[in-house]
Amino acid sequence: MANAKDFYQVLGVSSTATADEIKKQYRRLAKQHHPDANQNDPKAAERFKGISEAHNVLGDPDKRREYDDMRRLGAFGGMSGFGGTRPSSRPGASGARPGQPGAGTFNDFDVGGIGGLGDLFSSMFGGAAGAGRQRARGPERGQSIEQMVEVPFRVAAVGGKVPVDIEVNEECATCHGNGAAPGAQLRPCSECSGRGVISFGQGSFAVNRPCPVCAGRGSVPTARCSTCRGTGDTRVSRKVLIAVPSGAETGAKVRLRGQGGKGAAGGQAGDLVITFTVTPDRFYKREGLDVVATVPINIAQATLGSRISVKTLDEKKVAIRIPAGTSAGKRFKISGQGIEKDGKKGDLLVEVTITVPETLTEAQEKAMREFAEAGGMKF
Repeated sequence: MANAKDFYQVLGVSSTATADEIKKQYRRLAKQHHPDANQNDPKAAERFKGISEAHNVLGDPDKRREYDDMRRLGAFGGMSGFGGTRPSSRPGASGARPGQPGAGTFNDFDVGGIGGLGDLFSSMFGGAAGAGRQRARGPERGQSIEQMVEVPFRVAAVGGKVPVDIEVNEECATCHGNGAAPGAQLRPCSECSGRGVISFGQGSFAVNRPCPVCAGRGSVPTARCSTCRGTGDTRVSRKVLIAVPSGAETGAKVRLRGQGGKGAAGGQAGDLVITFTVTPDRFYKREGLDVVATVPINIAQATLGSRISVKTLDEKKVAIRIPAGTSAGKRFKISGQGIEKDGKKGDLLVEVTITVPETLTEAQEKAMREFAEAGGMKF
């Protein structure tokens, strides 16, 4: 009889692992335990399905948040968080079978009002109300995907669009999600007797979870689909154009509803969660809503004064006057040419640096010496 799994232990990561750490560990384990790589190991399929099941929850930010809530309540370390009873290897503490009087189920226990935990119990354990009946696989929401995207400084400052390549799991177009090769037959799964779920007991509760062998379908093919290798879904690449709001900063997130993995059996598509990383610019840097542009000037311009032209974020040229005697690091403000965000707009601050020639001609050196001596400057 199966026991409730701690998905963090299944993947071998800590409960504080980042989304990237979970993804990397899942890919490593999936490659290691894939049935095709372990054709002589009859338990490889079960391990692979368990790894996939754990990643399906921990790889989705919303499901992981709800799972963590349940975990804090004690749902995966014995059911003490739900009444102090000890786990039982039997489906129901009183000896009653799931679905019969005397056997509690997660459907009997009201967790629906705790942050949507009831939905997650159903999605993870299949709901226990139909434990004694054939389980029909209903619509399933697609996987939500979180991805880091690099955005050039100027695009992040004024807003724009950037193309992003993402990889998602979608229903296999060859087998339409049933994992069977063309012409192959589907036979009832011997592990779950064709129900699609496996029942196990926890204290006074009877819990179902999707069968790891048939992935909750209730049937297994006589020959696996060569396209998806029997998993029912395939990894596909998709290009998405992401709108970057003006003033976006590193760490800012954008959620695109329905742009994640395609739902199974007509289910709703998951979301695409984009986290921005703003790349540095050689000319501009950001200070709040202000933008600092570093502009080099020569000794003559700094000493005698000059007029220079500066590009704004929107590629317009603005002329500013450099007064005589300007020192390195001096800033000049161009009002209203900074970053616009939440109805406010910053300024463009032009900071000058003074460039010094690396080599001088004989005439230039003589003139510089005379200039220094006339001004009483030491050299």
